[in-house]
Amino acid sequence: MLLAIDIGNTNIVIGGISNDTIVFKARIATDRIKTSDQYGVEIKNMLEAFGVKCSDVDDCIISSVVPPVFNSVNTGVIKVIGKKPMVVGPGLKIGLNIHMDIPSQVGSDLIVAAVAALDGYEAPILLIDMGTATTIQVIEPRNVFIGGVILPGVMLSLDALSSRTAQLPGISLEKPRQIIGKNTIDCMRSGAMYGTAAMIDGIIDRIARELGHSFTVIATGGIAQFIIPLCDHEITLEKDLQLKGLNLIYKKNKR
Repeated sequence: MLLAIDIGNTNIVIGGISNDTIVFKARIATDRIKTSDQYGVEIKNMLEAFGVKCSDVDDCIISSVVPPVFNSVNTGVIKVIGKKPMVVGPGLKIGLNIHMDIPSQVGSDLIVAAVAALDGYEAPILLIDMGTATTIQVIEPRNVFIGGVILPGVMLSLDALSSRTAQLPGISLEKPRQIIGKNTIDCMRSGAMYGTAAMIDGIIDRIARELGHSFTVIATGGIAQFIIPLCDHEITLEKDLQLKGLNLIYKKNKR
């Protein structure tokens, strides 16, 4: 079994993959002050919760956008499975042509999701990843990654709204009954969710005008399931792109 780990700003996604099938998927909170021992215990407990022994793990691959956490998770994995993980970064074969001013600045999470999207869909592709931040990436034919847009994530915006205003509370993401809210919470929920959906629709339109051609639109990330159904554009929701992409990159670079 391949242990695939995606370290994000809010959550760490842990997946077990066997014969290209995701056997289990779990999330733990990203914590910058946890030690390698703590992460090791959490990963071991997560494996056991799904009936997986440490000896069942043949190898591991890690993608991270949180440098302070990466070292702790990486060392924790080594202590648990006794193997040094493969790390998504420079030197690995990914099958992407990155046409950016500074290619090294492209987040590994974006690369992993793009690799998975290209495995299931034909470019041109517009890839939306909705997590702590919302990113929109453009992939042209011949697997050319040309750039995109970075926006504040939905929960990040809501946290800022509630923390900077005296009378606006924190809220959960539930589909609004209608756009026009009848109370404070409904107004906030409608603004956050329909507002984000409208923003995504608007950016898709502007990118289409700039490129001059159509494209397939794919969305992934923990927040996407709440927002994408509210969009007017046809957008395909893919929940496990990160784990699928990690598996593909591992196979391209298998030791």
